[in-house]
Amino acid sequence: MPHLTNREAEIYYEVHGEGPVLVFAHGMGGNHLSWWQQVPAFVRRGYRVVSFDHRGFGRSICPPDHFHPLHFPEDLFAILDALGAERAALVCQSMGGWSGLPAAVRAPERVAALVLCDTPGGLATPKVAEARQRIAEQLGGGPPRGNAALAPDYPEREPELAFLYDQINAMNPGLELAALAKFGDPEAQLQEAALAGFTVPTLMLVGEQDQLFPPEVLRDVAAHIPGAEVVDFPGIGHSTYFEDAARFNRIVADFLAKHFPAAAAARLGG
Repeated sequence: MPHLTNREAEIYYEVHGEGPVLVFAHGMGGNHLSWWQQVPAFVRRGYRVVSFDHRGFGRSICPPDHFHPLHFPEDLFAILDALGAERAALVCQSMGGWSGLPAAVRAPERVAALVLCDTPGGLATPKVAEARQRIAEQLGGGPPRGNAALAPDYPEREPELAFLYDQINAMNPGLELAALAKFGDPEAQLQEAALAGFTVPTLMLVGEQDQLFPPEVLRDVAAHIPGAEVVDFPGIGHSTYFEDAARFNRIVADFLAKHFPAAAAARLGG
């Protein structure tokens, strides 16, 4: 599988299928393997599916001095350039929103549709700032591991899948606390004014039991994104894509069918 080099980081990515390009950007608790329930489903729907490891995660190697969420959109565009893709749809989970929303703001002509899953996408609002402070207190400055990123009762309901979630997370090399703190840098955050005139079709997916970015925070973010749609996931935590993959896939597929359809999607009934 291919790698590319961008701003001193070696970025690992995978490409499966043929058709319009659909990129999945993982959260801090995962890597490209997090999308094991999405990649085959959207290949079957007729998309060229791209999953990758953010710099410093999974197989993507990044010197600590060059880890910064500011580079995430650039890494994403570097992948699209390597594929010769002028446009793509983006599905972004938690930390992955720091790739997707800034990319859509910087180059809306390259983003056909944007799905934000359990993420403020780097948008700076008072509610997001409060949530980030709570996260820092809950996690003691370390990255989220399984239980914090799942509904409180999920490990009891689905112990095998909760175990798998932790195993995928454990494949990351781990970031220094100083690197994690960079998500709080002002330059890593989007200001509300940046969304003036924003026209990229956007869908916000909200887990009712999200322990990291609660529903009121994500609905507040969505209210600042012109035209954003919101879909709630009752009984689901911070990882909607993992905890309720079947519904997640249907909702994302329906949204993409309106804004970035794939030919095979019609044959398969969307």
